[in-house]
Formats: sequence, C-alpha cells, structure tokens
Amino acid sequence: MQPFLEPGDLVGLAVTWLAADQPTPAGDYVAIVPLLTRWVGGTELKRLPQLKVIANCAAGHDNVDLVAAELRRVTVTNTPDVVTESTADLAWALILACARRLVEGIELVRSGRWTGWDPDQLLGLELRGRTLGLLGAGRIGQAVGRRAVPFGLRVLYVARGPKPEFEGATGATRVDVRRLLHASDIVSLHLPSTPETKGIIGPETLALMKPGAILINTARGDLVREDPLALEEGHLGAAGLDVYFEEPKIHPRLLAAPRTVLLPHLGSATPQVRRAMAAAALANVRAVLNGDPPLTPVFR
Repeated sequence: MQPFLEPGDLVGLAVTWLAADQPTPAGDYVAIVPLLTRWVGGTELKRLPQLKVIANCAAGHDNVDLVAAELRRVTVTNTPDVVTESTADLAWALILACARRLVEGIELVRSGRWTGWDPDQLLGLELRGRTLGLLGAGRIGQAVGRRAVPFGLRVLYVARGPKPEFEGATGATRVDVRRLLHASDIVSLHLPSTPETKGIIGPETLALMKPGAILINTARGDLVREDPLALEEGHLGAAGLDVYFEEPKIHPRLLAAPRTVLLPHLGSATPQVRRAMAAAALANVRAVLNGDPPLTPVFR
C-alpha cells in the first residue's frame, strides 16, 4: 500500500509498516490496515487490546474473523465501491479471452507452429445472441451485466431480491440457480464467500451447465471446487479464473487443463484503484479514531 500514498496522506498518524511476511505485532495499536493476504483473527486481536478499527484494504473481508472482532467491539471496514469497475473490466477480459481463444492463439503464434490463416483455426464463440448468467448481482455483477448490453447478450441473474434498476437498464431477468446454469452460455461468479456459497461450483452444478459453456470467476476462490473443473473431461468449453481455492496454489489438474485462462488475482490491479483503496481505508481509520461512524462498515 505504501507506494500508493502521498506523505500528506499520513499526517497525524504514527505508522508502523509491515512487510507481507512479517507477523502482526502485539502492542497498543489503535488501528490496523491489512491487505487481503493478512489474517486478522482472535489470536491477533488478543495481542492488540487497544485496537478500535480493522480497515481492510480490500473489497472483501475473508481475511478477518468478524465474530472475534465484533465480540471485542472492533470496527471492521472494507473498500467495496472503488474496485467495481476495474474488476468488471477484468471479468470481461476473461470472457473475451475465453470466447475467442486468445491464449491459444498467442501460444500458437509464439511457438512458430502457425502456418497461416485456416477456416477451421481456433473457432470461438460469437457473443451476440448468447446468454450471460450472473451468479450474484451486487455492484460488480451488475457492472459486468451492464457491459453485456453492447455485445448483444441476454442477461440472467441470481440474487436474493429483484434489482429493478438493473433490469430496466439491461433487460436482465432474475431466475433461480438451476435455470441460470441450464440457460447460460457464460456463467460469471459474483457471490461473497459464505458457508452457503463455498464450493457452489462443483460436479453437480457443472453438470447442469450447457456443454461448451464458459465459467468466469473474479469473485472468491472458494466458490469453485477446482478438481472437478478440469476441462479435459470436455463438458465446459473454457474457464477464466482470477481467484483460486488455496491462492496462490492452483490445483495441478487445473494448470494442465486446456482452454483455461488463469490470472494472478488482477481484478483491482490498476494504479487508480490501488490509490483509491488506500485512501478509502485511511478515511475509515480517521473516521473511527475521530469518533465518527465508519464510511464503509462491514457490520453495523
């Protein structure tokens, strides 16, 4: 986070910087700003008795023990809004890369095996007239759905409640999970990680998807059970993933599978978003320490 801050951003704050591999220290710290790679749980909180706020510098909060924090009356915040558009852009990069077999094309050219244009070469999926299914329709899911309209895609979505503004803007239809999986040519995951959603994509749900369908995940790695995802079985057409079950470890079968586009968690990786995330986290710190309500609390 340090490279994305100006000196003036930290005025009035006594800051201790921690390297990624450095454990969370004990002490009288009143605030901590962790990245998503730093676990903050009961053990850490016991060693930080004066802590008032965990200002997570991430859209999610899977790295924070919310129960332990709430029991100790420690406020937890995140940075959800600032990552929406960049993550939606990346989801579409994966959609297009999978649909038009870009990775295979790049590898063919670089290998020196390309012999010239051929009518049967690396035939992909025409998007116009196809169906995009959004498994989750929060901020990012809706942003992905809005981008589908110019491509001529029909949009289906699963959500706890209807999204009338989103439906009006995109023509999207709310359906149940089974119908979405049956009908979608592209399934894009936009769910939080909860006990109910962990492993939601596995053998049973994959079997419900159309043969040749594309699976996209820019949400949470533990939504997908990666072993049965191996594409050599031939059911899925392609998978584009930016997050993984045991990140940074990736299942060997997934690495070896054809028609996969695998990225190293780049969803919010633009300088503008990184600066905005850092600024939002610090704004939450200052609000809590000043006795004001946090700007983006995880729980109230």
